[in-house]
Amino acid sequence: MDRKLRIKVCGMKYTANREEVEKLDVDMLGYIFYNPSKRFLGDQPESGLFQSDKPKVGVFVNENAFEILGLAKNFGFEYIQLHGKENPKTCGMLKKQGFKIIKAFSVDNTFDFAGTQAFEKVVDFFLFDTKTKSHGGSGKKFNWKVLEKYGGHKPFFLSGGIGPDDVENIKNINHPKLTGVDLNSGFEDEPGKKNIEKLKTFIEGIR
Repeated sequence: MDRKLRIKVCGMKYTANREEVEKLDVDMLGYIFYNPSKRFLGDQPESGLFQSDKPKVGVFVNENAFEILGLAKNFGFEYIQLHGKENPKTCGMLKKQGFKIIKAFSVDNTFDFAGTQAFEKVVDFFLFDTKTKSHGGSGKKFNWKVLEKYGGHKPFFLSGGIGPDDVENIKNINHPKLTGVDLNSGFEDEPGKKNIEKLKTFIEGIR
């Protein structure tokens, strides 16, 4: 694989840690606005957390669209990631407001990729994560072989349990629509605090 994958580091929670991550060759930073998540930012995110030069992704799960819009505009997000049961209409409405939309899907061995077709015209990217009872951040992988069943037109991010040792496995994925990787729990010292050395090693390997 000779293309350059986008690297999204998700679950940013601490300003000092974000500043360290930002020094690395990463493309996007993700911020989680989902209360049950261990990486939930709470009602008062740390001062300076969003003062980043990297494109910012707001991650939401089954949230009210107007609430999403308010937060995304307030914090200067370029991307909105929808990680719940949001429908194409919601995606389209948010996209019309000028945001790039990432729609996440929970994948297992029986996942039907035909379900992504209704979203093709209203999103910019898909994100394929591991199906669990929680919405992401599980640290578990799905069987990446099932990606071969995806025949859609939208590029996608790979998510779910990616760790420092997965460089070669990811390089061996030849799907033409794989555009990036979503790094989270496999690169943490604690929820929301990223291990800079692990990220650096992975990024150098994947680049």
